[in-house]
Amino acid sequence: MRRSVTLSALAAVLAATAAGSALAAGPASAPAATGKHQRGTLLDRVPERGVLRVCTTGDYRPFTHRDPKTGDYTGIDIDMARDLAKSLDAKPAFVATTWAKLVDDLAAGRCDIGMGGVSVTLARARKAYFSEPYLTDGKAPVVRCEDEQKYQTLEDIDQPGVRVIVNPGGTNEQFARAHIKRATLTVHPDNTTIFDEIIAGRADVMMTDASETRYQAKIHPELCAVHPDKPFSFSEKAYAVPRGDAEFKEYVDQWVHLATHDGTYAKYEHEWMK
Repeated sequence: MRRSVTLSALAAVLAATAAGSALAAGPASAPAATGKHQRGTLLDRVPERGVLRVCTTGDYRPFTHRDPKTGDYTGIDIDMARDLAKSLDAKPAFVATTWAKLVDDLAAGRCDIGMGGVSVTLARARKAYFSEPYLTDGKAPVVRCEDEQKYQTLEDIDQPGVRVIVNPGGTNEQFARAHIKRATLTVHPDNTTIFDEIIAGRADVMMTDASETRYQAKIHPELCAVHPDKPFSFSEKAYAVPRGDAEFKEYVDQWVHLATHDGTYAKYEHEWMK
């Protein structure tokens, strides 16, 4: 009889201990079940700070251009950056970067978003999240207008004696190195003056995004964009955000979706391409 009583008492103690443990664990695990946002998301920090830090190269019109005299930034994606910042009750602060360092600067926390005609690549996607794309693009040639018919295909371009020029560190250089084997390939360090090299006759062809070939042909009557509607490759442009911040990415995705459907992006693009 005594043994039965002892066992009953022990069972009661164990049950009470288990119930207490469950109660103690309940509050700690509650936030995961309530759907509260993650700690440290930029969706909270940017409005609190009042500043959206934007990494941009400043050398890729019509998307981003930095005036060497004033330091001011202009371009389609600069206008978009201001729009995004306003939606977050913040102001944009533009952080200078290069094509080779853009996603590394983002990953290192030097900025909150990368903008300025950034092409989506798998290599970049290993270091950063990409927003919903806002533009479909691809590599196409830009040449002196008198040479437009000479350089219609990659085979036409990749010939001995043809001088191909490219800017360093981005997808233009990657594409050129992958396809140019017989032509002469020159890396020009300044993407803002690279088209002057073609106009001056020191280079024959540059292959860049079709959107840029259209813009350069618009501002330089000597240059022609070669079949920009049928580029050599497929790519998309999007905005790069820090890897791991899913809440901020979801917000930027929604903002891009609205901007590309309510006329916001089209308005900025028209102002630059008209």
